[in-house]
Amino acid sequence: MLPAKEAESIILGLVQPFDPKLDAEIVELSAATDRILASPVTSQLDFPHWDNSAMDGYAVRHADAKSCHAEQPAVLEIIEEIPAGIEPQHTVQPGQASRIFTGACMPKGADTVVMQERTRREGTRVFILEAPKPQAFVRHRASFYQAGTPLLQPGIKLNAPEIAVLAAAQCTTLSVYRRPRVAILSTGNELVTPDQPLQPGQIVDSNQYALAAFVALAGGIPVPLGIVRDEPEALKKAISQAITTADIVLSTGGVSVGDYDYVDRILAELGAEIHIRSVAVKPGKPLTVATFLPSSVSPLEKGRSTRSVLYFGLPGNPVSALVSCWRFVQPALWKLSGLPQETWQPIFVQARSHHDLHSDGRRETYLWGRLQLDTNGVYEFHLVGGSHSSGNLINLAQTTGLAVVPVGETLIAAGESVQVLSVGSLLGRASS
Repeated sequence: MLPAKEAESIILGLVQPFDPKLDAEIVELSAATDRILASPVTSQLDFPHWDNSAMDGYAVRHADAKSCHAEQPAVLEIIEEIPAGIEPQHTVQPGQASRIFTGACMPKGADTVVMQERTRREGTRVFILEAPKPQAFVRHRASFYQAGTPLLQPGIKLNAPEIAVLAAAQCTTLSVYRRPRVAILSTGNELVTPDQPLQPGQIVDSNQYALAAFVALAGGIPVPLGIVRDEPEALKKAISQAITTADIVLSTGGVSVGDYDYVDRILAELGAEIHIRSVAVKPGKPLTVATFLPSSVSPLEKGRSTRSVLYFGLPGNPVSALVSCWRFVQPALWKLSGLPQETWQPIFVQARSHHDLHSDGRRETYLWGRLQLDTNGVYEFHLVGGSHSSGNLINLAQTTGLAVVPVGETLIAAGESVQVLSVGSLLGRASS
């Protein structure tokens, strides 16, 4: 059995990240949300596009108001009103001012904005009651961004702020990495689909649905291939299909040491190189990780790169399968999809445990629960449910963290610090 950290290192070493030329596609801005940028973006626009006002007030020459105060205000003639979106028509001369609104273009001749709260207006005259600082409340052209320089770099995930920047920069199409295709198959004679009535000894194949959701949330495209019976030829056919249609294959079941566990044997027959057979974690000890070289698979589409297909043989137990995905598959998906190196690793934080955390000490143990922030900004970990058996799928609901009890430790007492793997949306995933 490999330690978890060593298994993680091997897996990440096997992943060949997407190629920015061969694995990219052009999408409309409206379809770019949650995609990963494949090429640098520049704009031909300066930001701001022109000098503009950051306040409602009056555009003035600083020299006309630099010495005024409430007892001796500067009195200036108002020559025009400039709303946002209207080009100024006049040049501000000595002794003059333009009424201006937030976001409006600065008129020629003016270099400072006096906020309206520091003025008094009488007809066509404005009284400046407080001397402004030079350049006050003026947003200068290109002070935020200069046209032609890098605007957004490859490897970032495009969320609401980035989409806003791209829209403002008039980038209506852009190059993003394609989404990884992940084939999913469940093995087991006892499995049935959720719409079938259960017979004695049968169980519902929840893994197919759980892993599809996991893949989609991680940014991939799930390719469900259904249930495969514990028959070598059926399994061989299913795996052969999977490796020609996906970048990563996830199978559940058939990787332990039982009489009907055929996965490792079939992988070897199909020419896979097996790198991992078990990991010293609980739950999730049975874990097969293998690769199929490019010569044994087909390109997904013409023009796309051909790379090794990464195969994960996960435990059939639903809890163990999801824990294995959070701990080992998710980092591989992040690396493959084009995210930068600093964001590949799983996200661990230190938290205060609200419960005693028990382990037998023989394997690195993951206990699922809720990772939360208290009012002081300290992470807290709460176990959920009563039984923490890997057979208890029910209390896995609402899990946002996996508390880690290291090898050799049998107890982390309530109130003590514990390392927690974030698996929910509390921390998110860094995008740059």
